[in-house]
Amino acid sequence: MTACIVGWDHLKFGKRVDDDIEDMIVAVATGAMRDAGVEPKDVDAIYLGTFGGGFVNQEFPASLVLQAHEDLRFKPSTHVENACATGSAAIYQGLNHIAAKRGRIVLCVGVEKMTDVSGEVLGGILSKASYLREESASSFAEVFAQITDAYFQKYGDKSDALAMIAAKNHKNGCDNPYAQMQKDLGYDFCRNVSEKNPIVAGALKRTDCSLVSDGAAAIVLTDVDTALKMDKAVYFRAAQHVQDFLPMSRRTVIDFEGPAEAFSRAFAEAGVSVADLGFAEVHDCFTTAELLSYEAMGLTEKGQGETAIKEGWVYADGKLPVNRSGGLKSKGHPLGATGLSMHAIASMQLTGRAGDLQLDSPKLGAVFNMGGSAVSSYVSILEPLR
Repeated sequence: MTACIVGWDHLKFGKRVDDDIEDMIVAVATGAMRDAGVEPKDVDAIYLGTFGGGFVNQEFPASLVLQAHEDLRFKPSTHVENACATGSAAIYQGLNHIAAKRGRIVLCVGVEKMTDVSGEVLGGILSKASYLREESASSFAEVFAQITDAYFQKYGDKSDALAMIAAKNHKNGCDNPYAQMQKDLGYDFCRNVSEKNPIVAGALKRTDCSLVSDGAAAIVLTDVDTALKMDKAVYFRAAQHVQDFLPMSRRTVIDFEGPAEAFSRAFAEAGVSVADLGFAEVHDCFTTAELLSYEAMGLTEKGQGETAIKEGWVYADGKLPVNRSGGLKSKGHPLGATGLSMHAIASMQLTGRAGDLQLDSPKLGAVFNMGGSAVSSYVSILEPLR
């Protein structure tokens, strides 16, 4: 890789009643440039990630970033989309821009406003990220309920492990000022069906599902030579994107083959293994996804992901803290902002700027951002340069 993250900004996720996507884009774009010490006139390109799909009326969003400053006018700005991995897709376009030596400084922004539509409309929009010829689910929870059921059929009921993952991430989220839900729900609440924790689909309860969110985050990328002159720099030791077949019928979906391949390629590029990581931020759109991520990254063998949570490996004080931020489960999941958020929070960790989330001087971190039913997979291995 040839690029570093040198600045970032992050809004609190949740129901942002008074903000539209333009307000959020302008806020984080301005904040990220200020944090990096970059003047708008020096930005060479802009990539904006947003899923859209009918959440809001304002489409054609790429130029909304230019609202942040007059000096951004005429800068090339491109809207990027790749389902729930849209944020990372925007970042990787920025990496490509720098690697191609088309520019030195790239602004990447991710945003989503999901709470303006009804639950029924929302479910219909999200279901479009499945393969509609075969997968006739009315919501993405139903898609992951099918994956969960298939995993349980092969390896046994893992509801205890899923509840432990949910409880862990809600506890972690209490320390995250950007998180939508900052409440320690506890294992018992997450494990049991109740009026406040009903079944959503199949074996998945409300506490197994990520939140409907509004939010935005942004980062500034530069080439390494430029980054070394700045206050902070987080280097991409590896950046790998794997795209799999859309139909689940063409894949062994419980094997998370795309994520496993992305992790394998990223570890190879970085010259490291899972044992070298200080932490990981992974895509827990549903608790099942985090469980399968343990297996995809090689933390456990297939079918044994529960070991990582039951043995305490993935807690904040474990050998590989996973989703110290609270993950999508607690932090929220505004689709286009999620990948930017994961990279920004990982950068905070690696530069000692994570506040109450801070781990003990991690030297290497992984980000795994996923779109659809393990269809698009992005894995970054990050390390601090300064």
